[in-house]
Amino acid sequence: MSKLDSIKEFYIKHYKKLLIIPILLLVLALLQIGYQNSTTGDFLNKGVSLKGGLVATIPSEVLDNVFVPEELERTIKKDYSDYDINVKQITDAGKQIAIIIEASISEKDLTDEFVNYLEEILGVESSNFNVEITGSALGKSFFKDIIFALLLAFVFMGIVVFLYFRTIVPSLAVMLAAFSDMVITLAIVNLMGIKLGTAGIVAFLLLIGYSVDTDILLTVRVLKRKEGHYMDRIFSSIKTGLTMNLTTLAAVIVALIISQSEIITQIMTILLIGLIVDSINTWIQNVGILRLYMEHKEKKAKKDVTTN
Repeated sequence: MSKLDSIKEFYIKHYKKLLIIPILLLVLALLQIGYQNSTTGDFLNKGVSLKGGLVATIPSEVLDNVFVPEELERTIKKDYSDYDINVKQITDAGKQIAIIIEASISEKDLTDEFVNYLEEILGVESSNFNVEITGSALGKSFFKDIIFALLLAFVFMGIVVFLYFRTIVPSLAVMLAAFSDMVITLAIVNLMGIKLGTAGIVAFLLLIGYSVDTDILLTVRVLKRKEGHYMDRIFSSIKTGLTMNLTTLAAVIVALIISQSEIITQIMTILLIGLIVDSINTWIQNVGILRLYMEHKEKKAKKDVTTN
């Protein structure tokens, strides 16, 4: 027996044991998010665009010195220890082309003071770099609206799924997979210390769509098609679904390698994590639930035949 056949046999025989993996991941993710919320007051790491603050983008060509982001960040934090400071760099072919400084400062007087401070430590006039300021009230408003849109998308997704299948268990399985994808991905993003902006929330909206796509593919083939045994239909779905996943992962990885945009990098990073998580939740969790459902239907059908 080949290694692939051994894996396939284990997958068929021990699907109930495999269900422990996505369940454990979901529980750990919920614990991480709960801990994050209790210690920081937020269930995610908010970037400037979501909580308000200042973003200064300084082209390297206007700087007399090459600044190391980590060292510059430590220097600024010494003088502004009460604020969240984040310093990043944009590179092209390994060469630094710009520095981005984020600070959770949105008050007018403090932002003017901070810009003057940057002029002093960087040795460059503010007219030579770009400064964007998002008010804290505006950032909170953005966050509430985006979260509302996210929840609304999830609710309507659930309604459409239920109306299509008209069966509770498979519909709940699709919704659970999408929910698990979002929660586990968010927990991993939190652990990585990624500060989410509006672009990150957009990535989660994209993740809902992709998650539902693979789960609908699986559920339609198992429930709607009748040719062959349902396990044959499951393996057919796995082949198609994993092909979809691998091609999308390839595109995401290429985008991560060549992109110089922080926004695109954040979106692609979240999608990369989400796609890997979705593979577990679709092909282990959702498959396991559907198998339990199909086995229950078969037992019920045999019982009805015996009774009659």
